[in-house]
Amino acid sequence: MREARVVLVTVPDGEVAAQLCRALLEERLVACGNVVPGVTSIYRWQGKTKEETEQLVILKTGDDVLPRLLRRVAELHPYDVPEILALPVVAGHPEYLEWVGRSTEPES
Repeated sequence: MREARVVLVTVPDGEVAAQLCRALLEERLVACGNVVPGVTSIYRWQGKTKEETEQLVILKTGDDVLPRLLRRVAELHPYDVPEILALPVVAGHPEYLEWVGRSTEPES
């Protein structure tokens, strides 16, 4: 079985989140994207402390498409330096993990 990954991406709003998820799904780079609204991000940027309301996108993918996914998110993202973090999945429901793998395979 292929290894699964969870990728976290913050975006400025729900429209960007939906566009990002749809594009990545169409390109078979993710099996699923969840959008979590109302995330408050507090961070340092260009020497100043910032506080912004963002949305968190949680993407599920396979490790074999991860490099392409990371590049594509960066291309589609409106930020100069987007937050894109990939985390390993150490365990999960086997049928769900198999579905993630099938969903990110190239169509034959």
